[in-house]
Amino acid sequence: MYPVVPRVGVGAITIHQGRILLVKRGTEPSRGLWAIPGGTLKLGETLQECAAREILEETGINIKVGKCLYVFDFFEYDDSGKIKFHFVVVDFAGEYISGQPKGADDAEEARWLKPEELNKLPVSKKTIAALKEIGFIE
Repeated sequence: MYPVVPRVGVGAITIHQGRILLVKRGTEPSRGLWAIPGGTLKLGETLQECAAREILEETGINIKVGKCLYVFDFFEYDDSGKIKFHFVVVDFAGEYISGQPKGADDAEEARWLKPEELNKLPVSKKTIAALKEIGFIE
């Protein structure tokens, strides 16, 4: 089903001991790419509540949600040029509290990754842009 309005996506950029928490996406959009964990805002939920819930659901990691770090639009088109996905994504800082990463919900895998490991994996362009913006990678 094609969207008639954009959806709000929320994620958390969680860095712990020099490594970032990323997930391998198990569903579209960006299936198979490594990305910042997150998901869709639910009715009545704050952006911060959504970030904490999605990171726990997708990775098993508990976080404290901090300040907003990065905001972007995401579009994906079908072969005829019609919009298949349109998200406005808000990424917050996530402070690690507890847990071991394990892919769940719509994440195939979850891992703590060092900056130098990212160039060996298929990482989404938007994730690379966000990590450059915050200075995690060059």
